[in-house]
Amino acid sequence: MTTSAANTSSPVVSGTTTVPPSSSGTSSAAAANALANTQIAGNFQSFLQLLTTQLQNQNPLSPLDTNQFTQQLVEFAGVQQQINTNDSLATLVSLQQTAQSSQALQFVGKTAVVSGNTATMTNSEATWEFNIPSASNVNISIANSSGSTVYTNTFAANAGNNQVFNWNGLGSDGTQLPDGNYTLTATAKDSANNTVGVTTSVAGVVSSVNLTQSPPLLSIGGQTFTVNQVQSIID
Repeated sequence: MTTSAANTSSPVVSGTTTVPPSSSGTSSAAAANALANTQIAGNFQSFLQLLTTQLQNQNPLSPLDTNQFTQQLVEFAGVQQQINTNDSLATLVSLQQTAQSSQALQFVGKTAVVSGNTATMTNSEATWEFNIPSASNVNISIANSSGSTVYTNTFAANAGNNQVFNWNGLGSDGTQLPDGNYTLTATAKDSANNTVGVTTSVAGVVSSVNLTQSPPLLSIGGQTFTVNQVQSIID
């Protein structure tokens, strides 16, 4: 009497069980193999092919020695490593540019202090900051956008950074000047009449950021500054 198997869809191979590879394992292996084939240092098959070609075409009266072949392999590996290094550097530069853009966007709407001597007067008020290394008598002059001097003054200042000078927009003759960009020039001398170096910075609200430039440009009072020119942020 003949008995039929209950399940005829799965053939049985005597003594052997066949397990097909998973699709994920196949794709991973294929990706790894493709990556290896792109690496000169790891693609030994390509090197053997080059070596065989050289052996077939070399001058039998003056063959190349093994040291020369080894040196060629080292050179191939060095080229590939340089390519990998360049790719890694390009990735790092891209990440840095993204980080700079994200950082610049956080400045919008905040008051930034940047290195410079041209401030924008708004509502009859302009502000500069001084960095003075020693107690001095400071002479200042303020010029309008046309370069004409509209205000001069002399005052005593103590040593220190971030000393604020607020100007109400009144010229030397007492005339109220219009809003706009004004440039301040400062010179200083100490009690021994020695010249003291004075650096100036300006503060203004960051109104916008230009992300099309690298590094991004901050717009402050109609002027543009890079992020690395920002000395501090005032909430």
